[in-house]
Amino acid sequence: MPQFRHLLTTVAGALLITGAIPAVAQRATPSFHQWAATPPMGWNSWDCYGPTVTEAEVKANADYMARNLKSSGWEYVVVDIRWYVGNDTAHGYNEKDPAWNIDQYGRFVPAPNRFPSAAGGQGFKPLADYMHAKGLKFGIHIMRGVPVVAVQRKLPILGSKATAADIYTKEGQAGWLRDMYTVVAARPGAQEYYDSLFKLYAGWGVDFVKVDDLSSPYHKAEVEMIRRAIDKSGRKIVLSTSPGETPIAEARHVAAHANMWRTVGDFWDSWEQLKEHFEVCNRWAPYIGPGAFPDADMLPLGRLGIRAERGDDRMTRFSRDEQYTLMTLWSIFRSPLMFGGDLPSNDAFTLRLLTNPEVLAVHRSSTRNRQLFRQNDLIAWTADDPNTGDKFLAVFNAQDQELLPETEAVWASGMITRQTPGHRQELTADLGGARQLYLNVRDGGDDIAWDHADWLNLTLSDGQKTVALSSLPWQKATAGWGQVAANKSVSGGALVVGGKTYASGIGTHANSMITYDLPAGFTRLTGEVGLDQAGAAQNTGGTVRFLVFTKNPYRPMPADSSRVAVALESLGLQGPCTVRDLWTGKNLGPVTGEFAPYIRRHGAGFYRISAVKKN
Repeated sequence: MPQFRHLLTTVAGALLITGAIPAVAQRATPSFHQWAATPPMGWNSWDCYGPTVTEAEVKANADYMARNLKSSGWEYVVVDIRWYVGNDTAHGYNEKDPAWNIDQYGRFVPAPNRFPSAAGGQGFKPLADYMHAKGLKFGIHIMRGVPVVAVQRKLPILGSKATAADIYTKEGQAGWLRDMYTVVAARPGAQEYYDSLFKLYAGWGVDFVKVDDLSSPYHKAEVEMIRRAIDKSGRKIVLSTSPGETPIAEARHVAAHANMWRTVGDFWDSWEQLKEHFEVCNRWAPYIGPGAFPDADMLPLGRLGIRAERGDDRMTRFSRDEQYTLMTLWSIFRSPLMFGGDLPSNDAFTLRLLTNPEVLAVHRSSTRNRQLFRQNDLIAWTADDPNTGDKFLAVFNAQDQELLPETEAVWASGMITRQTPGHRQELTADLGGARQLYLNVRDGGDDIAWDHADWLNLTLSDGQKTVALSSLPWQKATAGWGQVAANKSVSGGALVVGGKTYASGIGTHANSMITYDLPAGFTRLTGEVGLDQAGAAQNTGGTVRFLVFTKNPYRPMPADSSRVAVALESLGLQGPCTVRDLWTGKNLGPVTGEFAPYIRRHGAGFYRISAVKKN
């Protein structure tokens, strides 16, 4: 038998390499995968309301979903982080004097001033009942671990003689929110603590739990305890792990324990972040399987930032072309779809984007989802319709106006990270006789979107007099997230780098460009650059590079549209075929040999291709 099992493993591995079977066919299918056999679809409060959402706002979004989205498969309504704090704040958590709501067994419960129906010890049950009455499902966000306040109070653990103080360690505590300590799996009471949590959630009627600070870094022991606790709870609770990137080396393990797991950090309405998803989705495509889905994170569409962590109240910064790209990639990759915008604020375009039946059918039931090719920034994905033999094709034009290399800059900082002494570096640049100045910040590629970057005490000199650059108006300023700000950080706070506060400077974010017209005669720029405290305080902080250019750092702009040619043979199709545009619902007529649509820059096309049946 051992030799036979080895032979089966060898054959399966060979078939996987050749693409004859998908990777997911090799793993056993746990029963809990049946609880979310297709990628979950729902709404999450984070992108709108950060840690401050109220019961009334949750219900308003649920009402909209029931009226407008439920018939298209949308069903989960998820209350995100810190629902147990009565006085939390937007644009940064209240960690100074949080008003905790916690029961006698060290389990957080909803703040009744924000969730009135939770009063009297009812927890989230009345709100879950409200969802269930509308045919929807209810979810919550929690942080991995045991509450610090429960440890400090030595609160008992239900079903154990241990207290919270017996099961914790400070090792691995999240750097970005210090509500929780790590649970040590080997200690008596550890499993019982997680069991007690999910027993409580099951009693409330919770259908979905997103567990934060679990995937990156990957806490394998707590993943396993959570899985056991859900299985013991007696309720079918879908498990989502966060944030990302989940280590791909743990792909098999997380798929065996969770229904969905994050592939990236927090994703916002930034084209740079969206473009990075092509590589990430390609990396994770082999691990898509029934009931177990790599999660490309939420859909930052519609109205965002009402009281959120990123930016101000706004409609998504994505152009319509970029929104089509987002929905097309998430659908053919079969990522869970968790809408981040305020649903009652949706416009007609956003509603159509979320309810296209042919696009959602690909998301729901397509198979063998994979990248077909990437030719620079022209990209094609494909998948199969298991019922008809048709092929789905998604094509993308991710071309950008490219930047000159760092070697063309008159000054470059090199990489600045949380490990850089003081998180800063001095700047001295010779500007020669230039009449324009370009301040460029580039992301270091660490998959952490907290690249808060500061230009500090920048001073122009002509050899005799000096001018503070922040006193001059810039000609143009763009930031990868948020808005460039004079004399404050991009997140709106003071400019703080390495524990030092600066009165003069410019706050921005990777990737960004700030352009100035230089006063005549000024030939020297001095100052400092650094990673703002808002970025440095994260688990691994940001990674940024600062560059100074005195000539236009942009290469010529690509064409507005580009032809993306796909050989039908590469899809496994021979002879004449018909093409249907899934977004417009139009039949495009017969094609032979290749299909080559023109796709707008940052845009996408999504098609069903069918072989013409012979009479």
